[in-house]
Amino acid sequence: MVKAEDLIAAIREEVGDGQALVALSGGVDSFVAATLAGKALGGRLHPVLVDHGFLREGEREEVEAAAKAVGMDLLTVDASARFLEALKGVTDPEEKRRRIGHLFIQVFEETARELEAIHGPIGYLVQGTILPDVAESRPQGGGGPVKSHHNVGGLPEAMAFRLVEPLRQLDKPEVRELGKTLGVPETILTRQPFPGPGLAVRVVGEVTAERLAMVRRADAIVRREMEKAGWHQTLWQYFALLTGSPSVGYRDGRRVYGEVVAVRAVVAERAERAAPAPLPPEFLAVLAERILAEVPGLSRVVYDISPKPPATIEWE
Repeated sequence: MVKAEDLIAAIREEVGDGQALVALSGGVDSFVAATLAGKALGGRLHPVLVDHGFLREGEREEVEAAAKAVGMDLLTVDASARFLEALKGVTDPEEKRRRIGHLFIQVFEETARELEAIHGPIGYLVQGTILPDVAESRPQGGGGPVKSHHNVGGLPEAMAFRLVEPLRQLDKPEVRELGKTLGVPETILTRQPFPGPGLAVRVVGEVTAERLAMVRRADAIVRREMEKAGWHQTLWQYFALLTGSPSVGYRDGRRVYGEVVAVRAVVAERAERAAPAPLPPEFLAVLAERILAEVPGLSRVVYDISPKPPATIEWE
């Protein structure tokens, strides 16, 4: 098990007397990275949450509350309109990740320039990049990557920052264990993995405000019902996504076409392999009934029973 003291010392050595931003998304990885960097740099670290508009329901408020609880001076930048505009007309998953990664860096650079007027030069950006992010972003067997993570393959070639990635050699369970030793709040440590591009890669096809609202609400229903039934304690990951496939339905006495929502729930240890969760039919029926009753524009709910490999956990 890697020691927190060693990682803190490495950050301190890498940054020296400089100052850094830390990209805080609210997930386990970024929060642990921010905690390490805070212990290494103190007031020379500036935590920033960029709200790209692809967060889950209530997530921004949860992250802000968690940061406040540990005394983290978090700056939230609402760039949701810019990110949505950047993805207008884009359907390719890799292009989504590339545009999101580039715009993330642009927003961080703009934020750094504003903070520099108060604090002086900021030359470093701390990220919660972990080992699977790097591994999946590399070319696989002579082909392309599994997916280019926005914080690895999606980054621009030229940046105003030097990256600091203290968790780059760790996987998710190791990061959680490290977080425990650092006193990271349990509400953060127990959060399920969530992709950096957020709901943008859980909307197959073009991302629009309307489709984002649909998947955000469907996902919230899945999460609440999982928690109520206790499944959240045993599953690696669970969520809803828009498949991009229209399907016929029947509402108010007439034939309609709506979108198809897929529910994905898996069990895993380290996410290199994952199996579909054996959810009871009665529970799946509750999910379908609630989603179809409460989310306009949908006509069908399906459950994804694909293992990883050959499927990935995320659809994009």
